Amino acid sequence: MDRSRNERQILGIKFYVGDAKGAIERMSRGGLLVVPSAPSLKDIAFNPSYREALIHADLAITDSGLMVMIWNLLERDNIQRLSGLKYLRELLLQPDLRAPGDTFWVMAGPAHARKNLDWLEAQGVSVPDDYVYLAPMYGSQVEDMELLAKLQRLRVKHVVITVGGGTQERLGFYLKRRLHYRPAIHCIGAAIAFLSGDQVRIPEWADRLYLGWFFRCLSSPRRYIPRYLAAPRLLPLIWRHRNRLPV
Repeated sequence: MDRSRNERQILGIKFYVGDAKGAIERMSRGGLLVVPSAPSLKDIAFNPSYREALIHADLAITDSGLMVMIWNLLERDNIQRLSGLKYLRELLLQPDLRAPGDTFWVMAGPAHARKNLDWLEAQGVSVPDDYVYLAPMYGSQVEDMELLAKLQRLRVKHVVITVGGGTQERLGFYLKRRLHYRPAIHCIGAAIAFLSGDQVRIPEWADRLYLGWFFRCLSSPRRYIPRYLAAPRLLPLIWRHRNRLPV
């Protein structure tokens, strides 16, 4: 199996296995970044639109600690996890992302947006009103002409999508295919919510020890425990398919 220094093919997806700075350097050329979590990744065989988005992403990072542990155990490898939270922390240090008018934020709803935007403002990141979009509830087919038109008009360098896993990747892929230019599209999901307090705050040490899922389950057991109880289905999937796409 090819084990190039910064890439591994897992379940047919090319995962970047370097550090956050290296990932951001790659995204400086534009393209689509995805952050697959175990609860979403386990459905890759049964969700063709989600699978297509992952296959055609320009960069997929190893956010799933469960996937990393399974892979390292089965393949006797030593890849490291790069969480969406760690990636976002580094991304927010970049001057071009912090400059007003360079970044467009897609938020899950008004309450989420207010909390996240207040936190960004406190970090010195000012986001003009026209550079925030409240995503609707997307169905099985993701299409959003209003969002597409706004991005065509504004031509921002960065598009940061903070909606849920399984949907954000499909939205990012839709934008990548339809936009007439090539911004960096960062599908970072709930990562900003862990910083802003919109969801439970996850300390750096907990993220480093793969314990983000535990904090989420403690904060909202009914919402997150069923989700994470299904995540171990990833084990037989990787056991059977390893580097091959499960279809």
